[in-house]
Amino acid sequence: MTCVYKRNKTVISQFLLLGLPIPPEHQQLFYALFLAMYLTTVLGNLIIIILIILDSHLHTPMYLFLSNLSFSDLCFSSVTMPKLLQNMQSQVPSIPYAGCLAQIYFFLFFGDLGNFLLVTMAYDRYVAICFPLHYTTIMSPRLCVSLVVLSWVLTTFHAMLHTLLMARLSFCEDNVIPHYFCDMSALLKLACSDTRVNEVVIFIVVSIFLVFPFALIIMSYVRILSSILKVPSSQGIYKAFSTCGSHLSVVSLFYGTVIGLYLSPSSNNSTVKDTVMSLMYTVVTPMLNPLIYSLRNRDIKGALERIFCKRKIQLNL
Repeated sequence: MTCVYKRNKTVISQFLLLGLPIPPEHQQLFYALFLAMYLTTVLGNLIIIILIILDSHLHTPMYLFLSNLSFSDLCFSSVTMPKLLQNMQSQVPSIPYAGCLAQIYFFLFFGDLGNFLLVTMAYDRYVAICFPLHYTTIMSPRLCVSLVVLSWVLTTFHAMLHTLLMARLSFCEDNVIPHYFCDMSALLKLACSDTRVNEVVIFIVVSIFLVFPFALIIMSYVRILSSILKVPSSQGIYKAFSTCGSHLSVVSLFYGTVIGLYLSPSSNNSTVKDTVMSLMYTVVTPMLNPLIYSLRNRDIKGALERIFCKRKIQLNL
């Protein structure tokens, strides 16, 4: 344990991350698995971002939000995965105090950014299905850019608030975090100063930044479902469901794991459960999102085919 002594008070300069509960004989196998998952996440999200930039057919509000979501997923996974992979190969899996605060900030920032972008995408689908004739008027370029900028500003405020509140806490002798990253709840248990302000702010802000966006998404899809059921043709119903299917899958993955982690009752093996559930939304969800959008989205498939065909024509010339 590395400590600094100031006025007879022990101050932590680094934390030890216990990591994942993996037996030593399986360590290399899981290292290879997580490395493959991380590379898939990076490659998949980069492909979607590049396709949206290169193909003019994808320069629409929906794909503006999707490109930002892909960037958010890529960065969100990158906040924890490289450090996890490094610590799996290290004899002393540690993280500096400043590095821990930085990880908290970016974890909250990109996690919240994905959350708000899912809300904007739900609103986009609501307008597209419920007001198709007025879609281009309502979802103007100015409104779309404003929604993206607002998402970035709100997440900056939220992440900075929690990081500054965490920085004011004192950490004494115990510096072992039973997790693979600097989780806020785990750090609060290690603090030797009063954490009541942090806990109250977390409760209030989570209610606003997680529950409220989730409620907006639910309301949007209730209206969408009501509008779909009024469509007389089966072709119209199929088109509406195919348009929303990808987004609904991503919403279910994101909120299902987060709600399962933070709202389910704790048990004796809550540490193991928290770690596994955290892996779901920090590793699995960012990896699956590009697959969901590419496999279930004709526009993405079409953009990929157009770019490959253009590349083939250029090579032939």
